[in-house]
Amino acid sequence: MPGPKLTSSIAIVGAGDVGATIAYSLIMNPVASEILLVDPKEEVRDAQIQDLSDATFHTNTSTQIRAGTHKEAGQCDIIVFTAGAKQKKGESRTDLIGRNKSILKSAISDMQPFASNTILLLVANPVDIITYFAQQYSSLPKSRVLGSGTFLDSARLRGALASAAGVSASAIDAYVLGEHGESQFVAWSRCTIGGVPLETALPAGTKVDKQGIAEETKGKAGKIIENKGATNYGIGGVVASLCRTILFDEKEVRPLSVWQEKLGVCLSVPVVLGREGVVREVELGLEKDEQEKLSKSAKALKEVIDEA
Repeated sequence: MPGPKLTSSIAIVGAGDVGATIAYSLIMNPVASEILLVDPKEEVRDAQIQDLSDATFHTNTSTQIRAGTHKEAGQCDIIVFTAGAKQKKGESRTDLIGRNKSILKSAISDMQPFASNTILLLVANPVDIITYFAQQYSSLPKSRVLGSGTFLDSARLRGALASAAGVSASAIDAYVLGEHGESQFVAWSRCTIGGVPLETALPAGTKVDKQGIAEETKGKAGKIIENKGATNYGIGGVVASLCRTILFDEKEVRPLSVWQEKLGVCLSVPVVLGREGVVREVELGLEKDEQEKLSKSAKALKEVIDEA
């Protein structure tokens, strides 16, 4: 059967591996009638569009993909920002952030004024820092500027726990919180299987190596990058899922990098996501040590922001 009638547009800023994979995921699971690919490297952008256009015949909807400008991107329903420089050999993290800040600031300036209903979704790394500065540079409400954060990390965590417990990943609620990076942590006190606390729901005699799973979750991206040079399929899938949740106003709960007034940074906590962006934060009721880890993660991010 044909899918729903689609009348929305998504701009993807950055036509590299991640941007192109997000576009492909959106074509395979269509939620928008039009996808704009924006990149100053016109030859690469146009080659990606030609290649992606060949995939549109698979779908039951007439999703169109074309080249677009930053100004056009600012009028789309969702802007997915993947653009950013890669770290050079010998370059510090602070230097990299400085270069990516410049790219971000220039792009946001070129996109303004934004449409009244635009959602700006940041994917470029370090995503929490980029999301923070995007909120500073844009004229959009903070609820409409959010980062992909630890959504992919949380999906990886659920996969590892599903394997250990012998259940479907969809039966597990578990979150990686804080920075998408070194100071991230698993909220073990709030992990459940079918709504039942983790330890109670595990098969008799089964033990979960929490530290091992947390380290595996945090280090998975690094291992992938070491062996193939980039991660793109996982983030492509989760970003397409986020776009669907936004455009269809599904009110799904997702761990995303959002502004935290008390902490003064953007980092990942569970939020209700819909057409207006972040509808509200979901209070987990973290244990004291977990709350301390969240504060420690915020402090680490603040230090980087102050140096950038």
